Amino acid sequence: MKYIAHIRESDFENQWVEVHLLGVQKLSETFGNKLKIRHITGLAGMLHDMGKFTTAFLEYIIEAVHHPEISRKAKKIDHSTAGGRLLYHFFHTGKILREKGILAEIVGNAIISHHSYLHDYMDPELKSPYLYRVRDKQEVIDFDKSVQLFFKSVMSEDEFQQYVNEAVNELKRFLDIPSTFTREKKCMFLTKFVFSALVDADRTDTRRFEEGITEEDEKTPCTKRLFQTYYDRLMVEINHLANVGRESRSDINQLRQEMSEQCDQFARRSTGIYTLSIPTGGGKTLASLRYALKHALDSGKKRIIYVLPYTTIIEQNAAEVRRILEDDAHILEHHSNVIEDDQDDETDETEEGTKNVRQKLKLAKDNWDSPIIFTTMVQFLNVIYAKGSRNIRRMHNLCEAVIIFDEVQKVPVSCVSLFNEALNFLKDYGQSTMVLCTATQPALDFVEHRLHISPDAEIIQNLTQVITSFKRVEIKDEASHKSYSNESLTDFIQVKLADKRNMMVVLNTKSVVKDLYQRLSSTLDIPVYHLSTSMCASHRKEILDEIRNLLDRKERLVCVSTPLIEAGVDISFQCVIRSLSGLDSIAQAAGRCNRNGEEEIQQVYVIDHAQEDLKHLHEVRKGKEISKQMLIDMRLNPNVHGGHLLSLQAMRGYFQRFYLDVSTSLNFNVAALNVTMTDLLFAGYENNRYYQSYFENIKQSPPLFLVNSYRTAAEHFHVIEDKTTSVIVPYGEGKNIIAQLNGAERIEDFSRLMRKAQQYTVNLFPYEIRELDVNKGLDICLDGQVKVLKDGAYNEEYGVDLENDSWTGGFYF
Repeated sequence: MKYIAHIRESDFENQWVEVHLLGVQKLSETFGNKLKIRHITGLAGMLHDMGKFTTAFLEYIIEAVHHPEISRKAKKIDHSTAGGRLLYHFFHTGKILREKGILAEIVGNAIISHHSYLHDYMDPELKSPYLYRVRDKQEVIDFDKSVQLFFKSVMSEDEFQQYVNEAVNELKRFLDIPSTFTREKKCMFLTKFVFSALVDADRTDTRRFEEGITEEDEKTPCTKRLFQTYYDRLMVEINHLANVGRESRSDINQLRQEMSEQCDQFARRSTGIYTLSIPTGGGKTLASLRYALKHALDSGKKRIIYVLPYTTIIEQNAAEVRRILEDDAHILEHHSNVIEDDQDDETDETEEGTKNVRQKLKLAKDNWDSPIIFTTMVQFLNVIYAKGSRNIRRMHNLCEAVIIFDEVQKVPVSCVSLFNEALNFLKDYGQSTMVLCTATQPALDFVEHRLHISPDAEIIQNLTQVITSFKRVEIKDEASHKSYSNESLTDFIQVKLADKRNMMVVLNTKSVVKDLYQRLSSTLDIPVYHLSTSMCASHRKEILDEIRNLLDRKERLVCVSTPLIEAGVDISFQCVIRSLSGLDSIAQAAGRCNRNGEEEIQQVYVIDHAQEDLKHLHEVRKGKEISKQMLIDMRLNPNVHGGHLLSLQAMRGYFQRFYLDVSTSLNFNVAALNVTMTDLLFAGYENNRYYQSYFENIKQSPPLFLVNSYRTAAEHFHVIEDKTTSVIVPYGEGKNIIAQLNGAERIEDFSRLMRKAQQYTVNLFPYEIRELDVNKGLDICLDGQVKVLKDGAYNEEYGVDLENDSWTGGFYF
């Protein structure tokens, strides 16, 4: 009898189980080579669907294709437990060899979880969901028969034992790599990497079968040749700008050229974690791209990933890079998951035979395998720590990469430790080079779970002198001695506009931004613009383009914005007003003033806004307190903090005090469980709360080498405090995308439309979703998988027209 893994929807062609297992094994081995663990990942690939070697599954999948309305009501067939159970019975019972036991737990967890998310070895209820699946679960149909058929059809038992021995040797070498990581930390990252490789291999092999294509059909160009072409095109642009700079005899242009050349020279350094502290307006985008391409060529990196805090910067930088490199096909923008996958669970695992919308979306190519990727900090952190197989699927592609963290100071406080550990893993084990790229470097090496920044890490030489040369603004303290309302701020703006053509005002919350915009619109006789995260990315881009056009023509205008405009947006105003916040935010806002040194020194006014409600914005409130004290210090003694607020000394001192003040929050507290995320993921026997409680209650250790709580941690992880939902809005092309999604049939159509939809989404909080529901402002498409806004719920001025005092902690993803 032949056993079926999948039946193609278009022509009812069968994919046999052994063909699928060997195909996934091959892909998994390829992905595992990045960590030199090809047999470990290959073991997961060859065993993941072993449970499909059963008559029950064969009957189910045939019924699912021909009678889907009946099969959806039928009892689901568990086919993912069998592979993990085989490893447990072979290598985790009787006389257990330590490394084989750990291997069985790591690979077995990935196998039993490949339709959902990694299981806890020990959970808050002091139970082991992992052990339940591989040891205790009763409803594992024809397990012994599946084992026999596996050894008959896929690999003989002798060959299998030899393959496992190779995997054990790889595990030993991996655990012996010199590092400050504990065994638990090494095993956590290893388990997630194996899981990532398996999920991507499984979905890739299934998608290729469903679309009737082969690996050869998807061959991408040689990365080394592609990067060389990119580098040559970039140098044409840089040389052109250098010639323009020489003609204008601009000191700033000369400095930009020198820093760009320093990036090129520094790229010869080995894999590591480095800092690129180019001042605002110093040509950071092109300089970092030059470094990344040169380093990738010299060290054989496979991709370049830009991680940014705002989609506004993604669109701007990606468009610039596409123009220079003359390539659209190989540059990916990934803003957000339009469809969340945290609903994945074991009940999905047999619905693949029905090829419903949800399954097609799962198979869509969404694994970050492009040569150049632009994404957000939220998405980067979600890849490693958030629940959902769509997130973790991308993790293996973070290895052998150059990763540029633009505006790295925007890492949320609660995620600092997790961010640092992720980067340490990618450097020490994943052979990736990270560059922390910002004019306001945070002190990430100052905290408990510190970042292992390489020695002599700064790429730019004589940084203090460079910062002095780039000085184009002066900070005017309007905050340490008085406060403003929107009414008095309107008066203040009118006074300053007597001498200035244009002005940018950055406030901390959406409600005060909207109110000030309305006041100014009704008061001033010049154009006034509004920007906030209630507007989709495409909408914001159009507004920014209009503003830039007016600025280029030297016309009068005012822009009122939430902080989204201040990190990396290439725009320059004569005057900036910034509501008091963290020193890094003030410095970034200052970077939008006289950005290119067009005029003499210009002013950035820092005000204390009395009407901003910061009770839910803890980081903003804490940063505001420290910055205000620094302003008071300088009012009393102008020579402190390096003599000015934008000095290296001031920034380093600010971040050290900031991280000291919030030190209890850096490890991501899970309030509901009274435990930290780092404890759930990294704690060993001696300090693992659940293990200790189990031992006290049972008076013996659980039969496990690993006792961490991966699923519990993922379920509680969120980069921003309140989880948001992506909603497609009917703005511009968004209307057509919504219509096309409802008619899409092919997997590749879903992939294309999902990527396109990212520029037409907003992220809404639960209360906003509820309010829209009540007001009939929401609709759904794709069998309820995607939420969309109705026409009346999106405003051409404000975007989603709801009052909301949050701005997602500084991120729009």
